[in-house]
Amino acid sequence: MTEIAPVPLVSRLPSRLQPAAVLELLKPITWFPPIWAFGCGVVSSGAPLAPRWPIVIAGLVLAGPMVCATSQAVNDWFDRHVDAINEPGRPIPSGRIPGRWGLYIALIWTVLSLGVATLLGTWGFAAAALGLALAWAYSAPPIRLKQNGWWGNSAVGLCYEGLPWITAAAIMSGTAPSWPVLAIALLYSAGAHGIMTLNDFKSIGGDRVSGVNSLPVLLGPERAARLACITMALAQVAVLILLVMWSRPAHAMIVAALIAAQLVLMRRLMTNPRELAPWYNGTGVLLYVLGMLVTAFALAGMSA
Repeated sequence: MTEIAPVPLVSRLPSRLQPAAVLELLKPITWFPPIWAFGCGVVSSGAPLAPRWPIVIAGLVLAGPMVCATSQAVNDWFDRHVDAINEPGRPIPSGRIPGRWGLYIALIWTVLSLGVATLLGTWGFAAAALGLALAWAYSAPPIRLKQNGWWGNSAVGLCYEGLPWITAAAIMSGTAPSWPVLAIALLYSAGAHGIMTLNDFKSIGGDRVSGVNSLPVLLGPERAARLACITMALAQVAVLILLVMWSRPAHAMIVAALIAAQLVLMRRLMTNPRELAPWYNGTGVLLYVLGMLVTAFALAGMSA
């Protein structure tokens, strides 16, 4: 009897599945926010980096190329019909990720993320598990948090800003983060709700057709943009007040200057929110995240 040799796994992959398409599906450009937030958490802990570099690197990889990348794959799979309207050139609707491989990649990256998370101890694993659960809940039915802009943006803001920050601070200190760290991380998460609202402007047409109630769809572009600006500004003003209360005047002055600059940019944004939302994401949001780092250094000084 002739023995049949097993077929190598790589040969079972569809010939049209290209690494470049997979990388595009995982969207490296979206990894920056959680990586930045994780870095802010590292800084805010005030702990020395020297003996902890392996943990820091593993955390940065987990925050961006693993958990955030998983969320992008999950979102693109369950949004493939919406993307066929909004952005038909994306990997799944264009056919560059064929069949059900978008779903398979999301599942594989989920498992790999949990594997990497085991390297970061209890805090790291718990945070990764929560972030992955929210990623699936955001996009996948029956929960599909993104169907409601209020809930969906809150989940993304927490995963992009608060959760990585809190996780990094806990890993670096080896204990639960202090209440100032928790307060700052949650405030910047709340402000990120506005950033996510502006990000939804690019898909208003497809969201309306597919029944996704993003805030630009629910409120209209002008009201949604105004709400986004107020949300971002109030969160940062609260941070500013805390810095003053904690006797960090130099850091408070820098944050105040960054807020003032954002208010100028917000004024221009409101002249044409639908057209200028991408512009603000590349300008005002940069000032927002710089404020995060300044505040992280303020917290580090308090723990020194």
